[in-house]
Amino acid sequence: MAEDDAGRRDPLTGVLKHEAFLDAFTQRVGDAEEEQGSLSLAVADLDWFARVNAEQGRAVGDAALKAMTRHLARAVAGSGSVYRYGGDEFLVLLPRMEKEPAFLALEQARASFGGEHALEADGTTATVRLAFSVGIATYPDDGRRLQGLLRKASDAVYRAKARGGNTVCLAREERMVTKTSHYTQGQLERLSALAKREGVGEAVLLREALDDLLRKYSL
Repeated sequence: MAEDDAGRRDPLTGVLKHEAFLDAFTQRVGDAEEEQGSLSLAVADLDWFARVNAEQGRAVGDAALKAMTRHLARAVAGSGSVYRYGGDEFLVLLPRMEKEPAFLALEQARASFGGEHALEADGTTATVRLAFSVGIATYPDDGRRLQGLLRKASDAVYRAKARGGNTVCLAREERMVTKTSHYTQGQLERLSALAKREGVGEAVLLREALDDLLRKYSL
């Protein structure tokens, strides 16, 4: 492994960090735009992670994350890459892959991972039931900007969790809900200028800001 590449990897799991994902996404989405092709993005989340940590200890939780990332990396080898997003969430980037093959690949990975795992930690072996949930969004069907794709993939994995976990869900068309809010004139003027500069609607930027807020407070 090259020294600069090593610095871009998560020290616990060995997969690339979020910063490397941003670089890869920019390049791959550019390829997809030029080729008028597709790109799929998945958010994968280890199920029951907080319970594993609480009942088995942090070392076993770390071993569970390593087991999940090894499995995902093998499952998408040759067709995609796995990145650490934060906590027990990981991103899977699948260039030139439409929604259906992306779903089939990750559904197979999910099905072959779920079950009892013997995890070695602190010199002992713990048998733990593990599974992960996945949400998938595809460029350009589900969006053309990273924030939109991430939002839809995150919403899909949230629905997978709500169904009990160990599930793969696809992005769905968003239904907008009107909220009564009050902003200062200065905020609205700056928002309008930013939207013009970025070439997107003001509502898109507001949704991106809300995504960042929800992620900050882990809701």
